[in-house]
Amino acid sequence: MTYNFLHIALACTSLSLCSCGDRADIAAKESAVPLEVASVYGTCAPGDGGSGKTYMGREIAEVMGHTGLDWLERSEREQEERTDLLMRMLPIRASDAIADIGAGSGYFTTRLARLVPEGVVYATDIQPEMLAVLEQRARDEGMLNVMPMLGKIDDCGLEPNSVDLALLVDAYHEFSHPAEMMRTLRAAMKPEGIVVLVEYRLEDETVAIKLRHKMSAAQAKAEMEAAGFTSVKTLDELPQQHVLLFKRSR
Repeated sequence: MTYNFLHIALACTSLSLCSCGDRADIAAKESAVPLEVASVYGTCAPGDGGSGKTYMGREIAEVMGHTGLDWLERSEREQEERTDLLMRMLPIRASDAIADIGAGSGYFTTRLARLVPEGVVYATDIQPEMLAVLEQRARDEGMLNVMPMLGKIDDCGLEPNSVDLALLVDAYHEFSHPAEMMRTLRAAMKPEGIVVLVEYRLEDETVAIKLRHKMSAAQAKAEMEAAGFTSVKTLDELPQQHVLLFKRSR
């Protein structure tokens, strides 16, 4: 099965961060969501790499924009993070529908596409600049089963019960609306689908990443449980990152 490129042209949505000048905008956005969702967010003095907005006691990280492409594509990334090992750890079948959430430049997208020659990879990002790079990359590599999708800050944009595996690599901690995003992703997952969070280990002081761009396994599990997911397993075979697998709660 092959797919033509599909670039879903949604209105460009900017990610609102909780800096002093943006708090009124965030309050306006949150007033439109149910109280039980809006009430889980708060504010704080921004920390190193932080946005000043909190969720379940964690300060949400500031977003790495498209100007950080060089970091995503650095030549030493595979060796530093063992991205090759990560690909082998994923429970993927050749016909699966995969969602690469926060796909960025497509570093993982085309790698995933090779693993599902009979399936599809939905590559979502909220930055059109990232998607332009990703789409060109997929074309250059002949990955016709990649479908770039321009996402929103509070909705993954995927059809209900359509995804076998969702991969979020160093992306979840930057979501400005994690409660809303993960609720929509939960709806998009098939009953036995797997969500994989890959996050730099907060518990490891030797991981040289800004504090707000790391997460503890306990915090990630608490947030995912609140969104309706159950932990399946946690793998710590990568040099710097947790690999946390979840399923929809019954």
